[in-house]
Amino acid sequence: MSKARLVLENGSIFEGKVFSKGASCFGELIFNTAMTGYEEVLTDPSYKGQVVLFTYPHIGNYGIHEDNPQSKQPHLQAVVVKEYCHFPSHYRSKYSLQEYLEQHNIIGIEGVDTRAITRQLRHVGAMNVLITDSDEPDDVLIQQVKDYAGITGKNLAKEVSTPVPYDWEKPEQRNYKVAVIDCGVKFSILNHLKDLGCECTVFPYTVSADTILTGGFDGVLMSNGPGDPRPVTEAITLVQNLMGKLPIFGICLGHQIICLAAGMNLVKLPFGHHGVNHPIKNMYRDLIEISSQNHIYNTDKDSIPEHFSVSHMNLNDHTVAGVRSEELMIFSVQYHPESAPGPNDSNYLFQDFVYLMEHKVFKDQQQQELALQ
Repeated sequence: MSKARLVLENGSIFEGKVFSKGASCFGELIFNTAMTGYEEVLTDPSYKGQVVLFTYPHIGNYGIHEDNPQSKQPHLQAVVVKEYCHFPSHYRSKYSLQEYLEQHNIIGIEGVDTRAITRQLRHVGAMNVLITDSDEPDDVLIQQVKDYAGITGKNLAKEVSTPVPYDWEKPEQRNYKVAVIDCGVKFSILNHLKDLGCECTVFPYTVSADTILTGGFDGVLMSNGPGDPRPVTEAITLVQNLMGKLPIFGICLGHQIICLAAGMNLVKLPFGHHGVNHPIKNMYRDLIEISSQNHIYNTDKDSIPEHFSVSHMNLNDHTVAGVRSEELMIFSVQYHPESAPGPNDSNYLFQDFVYLMEHKVFKDQQQQELALQ
């Protein structure tokens, strides 16, 4: 195995070894605390432009079995692990993690001090990074990563969204017709909707409001996606033109786009939330759910307008994890309800979306109104 270096923009350098041959790359370095699910992380479009460091020390032990892809290909820039398992064992495994990454020219490195790097990120915040097996001098590599512009301000949704509309696999019985706005949608979101009788048409994030409003849709799902939501102006304008006209459900980047469309402010968290162990409180139902998260931008709770309310809160740091507006028939969450870390704690959100499409009112809101009659 050839030597590799992880070069941070603050000048720190960590040496390791290449376990997957691929192109040297720049990216935003984040850490993910999940113990399993690396196949889903690889194929989640939300990781576009990021280098993912896994805090769990042993990665690759069950290989790649291709039953849980979230898109057609990996999207992250590189993989960083403490120890790579060179001899995976699982009865459904088709490839090793190394083989899968090399098929897509993605570099993977092992043998670095992932705990030390994670501690830096927790104290300093997410940093730009260069992953390379180059033999160039350290000072040259440090200057290269300092010159890297980063992903802030870039419209990464443009790089992962579908170029043309397409229909997802149809349900056995169609009860609802849903327009899915693709900012980097995961297959599991589409499958959750299908299982609830939703016929989904997936549109580019640049679709016009007229196309949605004249398409006979019962509701709109604003999907997850990568990076900074502020440059995704077409999707923000779309939500502004659809608010109050159709039920809308947003997930992750979709949540952030909804918040921007409603006039809320976003802040960039120091190192973000990336993992499957984040406790979330549902403020309406007074219940706790365990969530899967991957985001670094968050809604400023002081900027929420009167016709919106905080529906969910992250109990780790008390950041906003969901908003909703009864008046506008819109709600969104800053986590992935389809990822099932609970495992089924958050499935009700899809059921709430179906109920909202059916009744044009939230379930608990209708129950409260009936109780007052």
